[in-house]
Amino acid sequence: MWDLKKVALCLPILLTMALAQDLAWNSSQLRKWSQTERGRKLAYNTLLEPLNAGPTEWTSWFNIDHPGGNGDYERLEAIRFYYRERVCVRPVAMEARTSDWVKAADTGEVVHSSLEKGFWCINKEQPYGRLCSNYHVRFQCPPVQAYWTDWAPWGPCSPTACGDVGIQVRQRRCLSKEPQPWLAPAVRGPAHGETGVRHPALPSQVGSLGSVGRVLSDLRQGAEEVHKCAKPACPAACRLACPEGRPNEDCSRCVCEGHELRGQVLDLTGVPVSGARIALESRPELVLARTDARGLFNVPGVCSGKNRTVVTIAREKFAPATVTASSNGTGVSWVHALMKSSEKPYVVKHPEAKVRYEGQRAALCCKATGMPPPDKYYWYHNGTLLDRKVYKYTEDLILRDLKPGQTGLYHCKATSGAGSIKSSPAFITVLAKGTPACVSTPESHPIRLPVDCVQPGTSSRLYDPGHCPHNKCAGSLDFDLRCRDDTGFCCGVTRMETRQIDCGGYTLPIRVVTECGCQKCVEPKVLVRGRVVAADNGEPLRFGHIYVGKERAGTTGYQGSFTIQVAPGTERLVVNFVDRQQKFIDTIKVFLFDRKGGAIYHDVKVMRKKEPVEINSAETNTIYLGEIKDEDPIGQIVIPPNSFHKSSGEVYEGTVKASVTFLDPRNITTAAAAPGDLTFVDSEGDMFPLRTYGMFSVDFRDESNQEVLGAGAVQVLLDTEHVKMPEHIPKMKLWSLNPETGIWEEESDFHYTRATGGGNGRSKREERTFLIGNMEIRERRLFNLDVPENRRCYVKVRAYMSDKFLPTEQLEGVVISLINLEPKPGYSSNPRAWGRFDSVLTGHNGACLPAFCDAQRPDAYTAYVTAIMGGEELEAAPSAPKTNPNVIGVSQPYLDKIQYQRSDHEDPALKKTAFKINLAKPNPNNFDETNGPIYPYQSLIECENSPVNANHFRFFRVEKDKYEYNVVPFQETDLTTWTGDYLSWWPNPQEFRACYIKVRINGPEVMVRSRNAGGSHPGTRGQLYGIRDIRSTRDMHLANTSAACLEFKCSGMLFDQAAVDRSLISILPQGNCRRVGVNGLLQEYLTKHPPVLQNNETHTFNMLAPLDPLGHNYGIYTVTDQNPRVAKEIAIGRCFDGTSDGFSREMKSTSGVGLTFTCPERTVTRRASSSACRPTRPKLWLSLPFEPAGQDPKPQGQRRLQQEEKSDQDTASAVDSQSEKYIFGRWDKYGDEDEDISSHKQRWSSSTNSLVMLDMNAFLATPPVRPHIDLNLVAIEQSLPTVSL
Repeated sequence: MWDLKKVALCLPILLTMALAQDLAWNSSQLRKWSQTERGRKLAYNTLLEPLNAGPTEWTSWFNIDHPGGNGDYERLEAIRFYYRERVCVRPVAMEARTSDWVKAADTGEVVHSSLEKGFWCINKEQPYGRLCSNYHVRFQCPPVQAYWTDWAPWGPCSPTACGDVGIQVRQRRCLSKEPQPWLAPAVRGPAHGETGVRHPALPSQVGSLGSVGRVLSDLRQGAEEVHKCAKPACPAACRLACPEGRPNEDCSRCVCEGHELRGQVLDLTGVPVSGARIALESRPELVLARTDARGLFNVPGVCSGKNRTVVTIAREKFAPATVTASSNGTGVSWVHALMKSSEKPYVVKHPEAKVRYEGQRAALCCKATGMPPPDKYYWYHNGTLLDRKVYKYTEDLILRDLKPGQTGLYHCKATSGAGSIKSSPAFITVLAKGTPACVSTPESHPIRLPVDCVQPGTSSRLYDPGHCPHNKCAGSLDFDLRCRDDTGFCCGVTRMETRQIDCGGYTLPIRVVTECGCQKCVEPKVLVRGRVVAADNGEPLRFGHIYVGKERAGTTGYQGSFTIQVAPGTERLVVNFVDRQQKFIDTIKVFLFDRKGGAIYHDVKVMRKKEPVEINSAETNTIYLGEIKDEDPIGQIVIPPNSFHKSSGEVYEGTVKASVTFLDPRNITTAAAAPGDLTFVDSEGDMFPLRTYGMFSVDFRDESNQEVLGAGAVQVLLDTEHVKMPEHIPKMKLWSLNPETGIWEEESDFHYTRATGGGNGRSKREERTFLIGNMEIRERRLFNLDVPENRRCYVKVRAYMSDKFLPTEQLEGVVISLINLEPKPGYSSNPRAWGRFDSVLTGHNGACLPAFCDAQRPDAYTAYVTAIMGGEELEAAPSAPKTNPNVIGVSQPYLDKIQYQRSDHEDPALKKTAFKINLAKPNPNNFDETNGPIYPYQSLIECENSPVNANHFRFFRVEKDKYEYNVVPFQETDLTTWTGDYLSWWPNPQEFRACYIKVRINGPEVMVRSRNAGGSHPGTRGQLYGIRDIRSTRDMHLANTSAACLEFKCSGMLFDQAAVDRSLISILPQGNCRRVGVNGLLQEYLTKHPPVLQNNETHTFNMLAPLDPLGHNYGIYTVTDQNPRVAKEIAIGRCFDGTSDGFSREMKSTSGVGLTFTCPERTVTRRASSSACRPTRPKLWLSLPFEPAGQDPKPQGQRRLQQEEKSDQDTASAVDSQSEKYIFGRWDKYGDEDEDISSHKQRWSSSTNSLVMLDMNAFLATPPVRPHIDLNLVAIEQSLPTVSL
């Protein structure tokens, strides 16, 4: 019945509003409101129009989000979080304007609104690809709040007999905090959108006092709701036959009076599992009992006779368990259950790419693990789900009678009760009948010739020997339904022939590809190697255990080094480093590796375990997270009393030694030590990135520091002062790292709480708002405070052999790392912090690194990028003294927006091995930003396939002039290009042996060459293997002294493994040099291992390369590895250091020297004043190599080209960039002082676009007209000196 007290309370309010309101609120406006209630997308909702009736109040304007990412979200929940007292409980209207004070109705944008949720605008819904504006919102609130209460529960159903139909009623009340009948505002029900309810009329609908009756009628309608109900149907007669006992009331099972089911549930560590749901297998949805704090439960009435009783046990974060109860005939049955922690599915076998002809078959296999194990598999072709009824697949997909239309990407998705996971895609190529899998005509593949080799009639130093594309072939398959083809067939070289390259004064032999065809694939070993050291001081992790999955794969060395061989078919390599001495926390890494073969080097940083503190297990303990000086902690861990337990499940009482190591993102040096790769798997099975607010590792032990303890009901608090992005707060979660998969899995959500903050920072201890999450510390010990981030982009980076940045000299296998730095002030309190760490391996077309970016503010996100190859840090393109677009690789004006800066931009003393950029998301409407180097996240394919002339960032190797020539071409970055030939530099694709000799030069830096030919093998004797050139490196501690680490062809078996060849090595410095010393031990070794070559010429040295791996005492450095680049890098590092086990990039010319040459500088005579005006021709010195292969390898020495004049002569020096001929000597600079330009020679020759205008023939033929001829050396974007003759 209608309560008169309610009417007495609400009637004055409604009468006052009726007097103050006119008839402006018409029925059309009510219809618009109704449409808004249903959430229709309008340009602007009329719901946002203010109420003009009666005295009301507007709040101030709020703007807590900006339109970056998905759009602008002014959520009422978030506004209330930051401004709790400034928004009323139930606003009656809302208004929105842009930051330019334009009404939302005038913007033409699609927006959404709700008085319960707030206001939002989504970028992808806007027309013409435009983005949402930045909106401010405010709310209209009554000064005195009158409102409806929440609905009361439904009353009882009116009928009493089973099967009858009746009604149910529920009610609500009208309340006012401060009854002031003449100032009361409009009343609107909170039950927004509930069916069967008509909200009471607003005051603007009430025209006069005569409408009070209608108002009361509507008021009654809004205060009471009625709907139909029915009593359950009358139960059918129970037909359950019980062998013992009787059926229960719902006829679901048999019950036995006096019988009971008892049991205990523990986890794998022996800890009791509380709150587990107990049910019978026949009725798993009916929960009979729950376990208590000790894991015990008791269910009365469960029969324990002849029929076995099967019990199902379920609990969150655990895999369901099914156990059969045991009985001893006393009426009591017992269950003892062990529950395993649930784990999301993880793919351990991925489908592999295959090539088939039309009509053949192919098998694609997929296997996933998890807890519980996946029970369903789905297969997709180019993203479309395949019909299970048609293909009849389970874990494996069998494709029969293939058609060309079935070419494409295939992947599987495995699903269990814990989640889903998708496999890596495999590309299936179906060739039509008669279509060759491998085109016999070789593809173009130009190579560089030696610097002194210019083909007559051309100015080109390139020659095209051709090569075969390394694509897979169908081959002949005896078993075509295997998951992995037993024998792989690839397109490769089937025929080669030898040709001679005319270099003007000599010829070079080269093996040219003439035919390609299908043959067995070369399958080189795939390795990951590196070094594990502490992140704080570089202390190595000595003899630490290495685990790949659950299997132990090896041990780190004394210096922390490790090598892991990657198993075939591996898609994701997850490695766990465990310190036996417990000085460092366990570190899980996801390593990149090169599927083409070889080894990739990784520097692994581990966090030092924090010294434990003693706490009392019987008390509440708080441990702070983050101890940066003068900074407040990021959060804290709160451990309730009596929460610790032993591995047996027994509660531990006493002193606990607690070590909590926090990886603080405010310290950028900790980024490299981040475990895992900060990814999680969503409900659809896709991997997505996380942005961290901190990670921590926990280690609780007993008082004797022996037994590891667990802890339950632990709370983690995150200070919201460190979360400056409002959209991150509702998405914040607590995660734990799966050590076998390297994937972060969700532990719990966060909710708000108030607690005392401060700790060891600058702020006082005060009440703060925290996000609080709950967790249990069992098997996993690594946890993370993370949020998924959807504002993502890709950054294009390439690595080059030198600062010439030639497209043909790109480096593969370089590890490019990108650290996402915390947004600048305005988004975060500390711009030093980092949020994510990613690494990618460069391929033939560079690398695309994922990163967070922002479309509204270019400086909202920044990134720090580095590059490492084989332990060597590569140098980034310079940004000082000015930013040069041609050098950096990014055009203007996008370059200014990105604000590229190399690490030494402000301080030249710093290293040059990194650069920092603003991650400004490209504007699709700006043409200058559509060509890289930053690409939207949806444009990964465009980034990966971008041409070399598109914008990109650059790294290059820092090394002296260097050249390598192989008679049988081979790309060391792609081991699949190896060709089995007697003249191959590397005879074995599974093992690469690099040999170097250290040559000391007394004098300036010069080029040193090794000519490598067959020596003792009858099939290669006298035939050239290759040439190596290297410029000597100056010793920083000795004046006028340098040394060169020169590679030569190692002796040993050739590719057929039939006979040994001792390579014939000739070493020749390219200048006026004289040999003055040979290492005594090396000379003795060569004498004892004949034949011994005569060395009558002092400007060169000949030897048959030693078969034994000699060491630094001989001046020889030999390293064997499964990757040629790694072997060479290690050997060069030892050669520079002059030791057999060291590594240095600083030349030490006094240690470990094999040969010594003296290369004196030529003296320069000054012209007499009487001859200064006479035109003279300079004396030119040109160093030529040996005669062509096949002739006696007698050095021809240096051939002198002279132009004599009667007056005194000067020697000249210059570099011709077109032929890159080196001509040594000096210029006479204006007759006043000598200018040694040999130091500029490298700069001139290494500049990509350097133009040195000097025609030597014309210069020698035509005497100069003036006494001094200016020679301008013009280099694009480089300031080079003007030198005169």
